[in-house]
Parts: sequence; structure tokens; C-alpha cells
Amino acid sequence: MKLKLDLHDIYSSGKQLEDALAAVMAEAQKKRAKCVEIIPGKGSGQLKKYVLRFLEKGYKGVYHRIEKDDKNWGRIFVWFRWE
Repeated sequence: MKLKLDLHDIYSSGKQLEDALAAVMAEAQKKRAKCVEIIPGKGSGQLKKYVLRFLEKGYKGVYHRIEKDDKNWGRIFVWFRWE
């Protein structure tokens, strides 16, 4: 199972952004998803950095690895390995 979160519509609202990221990570844990695709967009890169910091701070032990798409740098994959 793969989940997807597009941040284009909520990029300017910090609270909505955090809530959406927390919700998709909670759903991934609940459903034991293999991957979450997060789309911060290309822009200046600030939103992508924000997302990466958010994941590092709050979910470091939850996911297996983070992969930045080499073909589309406005996309992040969060991979999980469930026991």
C-alpha cells in the first residue's frame, strides 16, 4: 500500500501542514503502508526542507528511510519496514 500527500494547497498554513503530515504518518502506521509519497513541490525548496526536518524530529524511528526522487526533486518518498 502506498499513501500520497500533496502539499500544494496547504503550503502556506503551518498548522494545516503539520496536521496533514502527522495524519498521513499516523495512517501509514495504522495501515502498515510500504511507502508515503509527499509532494512539497519544486518551488524554492523551503517546504521540502521543512518536511524533512518535521520527519527527522518526530518520526525518526518510525520510518526505514527517506528517498528524494532523483527525477522529480519536488517529491519525497518515506519508506517503512514493518516487522
